[in-house]
Amino acid sequence: MKPKLIKTKTDYEAALTRIEEIFHSKPRSPEGDELDLLVTLVELYEEKAYPIDLPDPVSAIRFRMNQQGLKAKDMIPYIGSASKVSEVLAGKRPLSLTMIRKLVNGLGIPADALLQEPGTKLPSDEAIQQGRHFPVAEMVKRGWFAGFQGTVAEAKSQLEDLLNSFVGELGPNALMPVLNRQHVRTGSRQDEHALTAWRIRVATLALAESLPAYTTGVVTNDFLRELARLSYLNAGPLLAKEFLNKNGIHLVYERHLPKTHLDGAALKLPNGSPVIALTLRHDRLDNFWFTLFHELAHLALHLDKDGIDAFFDDLEGSKKDRYETEADQLASETLIPEKDWKASRFSTKSLPKSVEAFAEKLRISPAIPAGRIRFEANNYTVFKQLVGLGRVRTLFWNQGH
Repeated sequence: MKPKLIKTKTDYEAALTRIEEIFHSKPRSPEGDELDLLVTLVELYEEKAYPIDLPDPVSAIRFRMNQQGLKAKDMIPYIGSASKVSEVLAGKRPLSLTMIRKLVNGLGIPADALLQEPGTKLPSDEAIQQGRHFPVAEMVKRGWFAGFQGTVAEAKSQLEDLLNSFVGELGPNALMPVLNRQHVRTGSRQDEHALTAWRIRVATLALAESLPAYTTGVVTNDFLRELARLSYLNAGPLLAKEFLNKNGIHLVYERHLPKTHLDGAALKLPNGSPVIALTLRHDRLDNFWFTLFHELAHLALHLDKDGIDAFFDDLEGSKKDRYETEADQLASETLIPEKDWKASRFSTKSLPKSVEAFAEKLRISPAIPAGRIRFEANNYTVFKQLVGLGRVRTLFWNQGH
């Protein structure tokens, strides 16, 4: 028999027959070398075809207890209270990640035996330590830990399990701010851990949506001008979400966390789908439309080209580099073409009806030119009746967002 890679049960049985025929061959003889090769090939096939099952977690724990002469009470530091130890050893309570980490680190039980996945490793200690800096109390308050209804203290005691559920399919590396290639425009110091938590939250909200595939380059000037015309309608913000969703772009809403000072963000999911996330920090139509267009400008100009995974924007912030200048310019131009804006010659002394007539001509919301006048004059006391105060959040909250 000429030795070859064993792929079928027939090959396997033939190899076993041949091994039996030459089993007593002399070492280093032609048949002895054939024997060594066949044994190796058979072992490789058996490892793949007949893997040895991992012991169940309780058996793995009891085996180590027997090895080290440990009693149930000795397991309290690793599992918790005496009642929890009893429930775990009886198979009535599943192991939490916190328990597993203590059993791995304290007793040396292999993680894959406790996790029941060959080759599986626990999230790195560093990633978990990063997660411990998250604003856990606020996250509990907002219900970000699905299914958890305990106190903040209880959340902190089982934080590893809650974080594992929180990151979901993004994986534990999402907890690491250092791994996020991101650009932050801000006017004050950001809490990077709160920013990371918010980023994970908006990404998981987007992952829950099923959208058509996104085509790179779809966000053009014509695309943005078509979107701008939706602002003319009372339900414009909701229609904007539908419009973007149909083009494979997620639009999600989540209030910013304390110490993040955010208006919006543009980022991509691991599968390449883009996400525009808005905080609705300022409940005004002018802020909604400009923030939306600013983030879409980042998508069109930067996310696909500059190696940056995400842009986070405090539009009141002072950080104004090339990226922000370009995004501001594209947003302004596609909301109101510059030639039309210059021709209008608006000022804070312009009449509201003139602003409304201008918006009517362009088929856009009057909040957009009114907001631009206020911004350029740095005077936010004028045109209060035109900027759509209190007309954004209610649309989305009524939709269940």
